[in-house]
Amino acid sequence: MNAEKDKAVSIEYTLKDDEGTLLDSSEDRGPLTYLHGAQNIVPGLESQIEGKAVGDQLTAVVEPEQAYGLRTDDLVEAIPRENLPDIPNLAVGMQLEAQTPEGIRIVLVTAMDDETVTIDANHPLAGETLHFDVTVVDVRDATADELEHGHIHGPGCDHDHE
Repeated sequence: MNAEKDKAVSIEYTLKDDEGTLLDSSEDRGPLTYLHGAQNIVPGLESQIEGKAVGDQLTAVVEPEQAYGLRTDDLVEAIPRENLPDIPNLAVGMQLEAQTPEGIRIVLVTAMDDETVTIDANHPLAGETLHFDVTVVDVRDATADELEHGHIHGPGCDHDHE
C-alpha cells in the first residue's frame, strides 16, 4: 500500500534547518501518523511522501513557500501594553493566544517597554527551508471517523469526538 489521499501514513523523521541544526524528531515520541491529503503536514513534505511505501526512505528539502510560508512584516504588531492587563509576568519570548478573525493564533512577544508590547504572529519556522529525513513505517486505510474528522485518531488526538 502506498501513501496517497485518505491513507493513514506513519513516518519517522528528523527535521533540520539550513545549518544542520536539529529542530524536531520523532525519535523520542515514536512515529508521526497523519491523514495523507488532509493538510495535516506541510504541503512540500506531503507531496514528496506521495506514492511511497512502507520501508521507503527519503530526504526532502522543503522551501518556505511549501512549508510555513515566508515571514511577513504584517504579522508583527506593537500593541499598547494596557491591552494585556491580565497577563502576569509578561516577558519577551512568551507565547500568547490571540483571537483573530481566522480563529485563535499563537503569537510571540518579541519586544516590550513600559508602553508597548510587540507581538509576532509569524510561525516560528516561517522563512525557513526545512530538511527532512523520513522513513515510511506504516500505511493503512483511514477509518470512516478519521476521514470524517480530517485527521488520525489515537495517541495525540486531544479532543472529544462524541
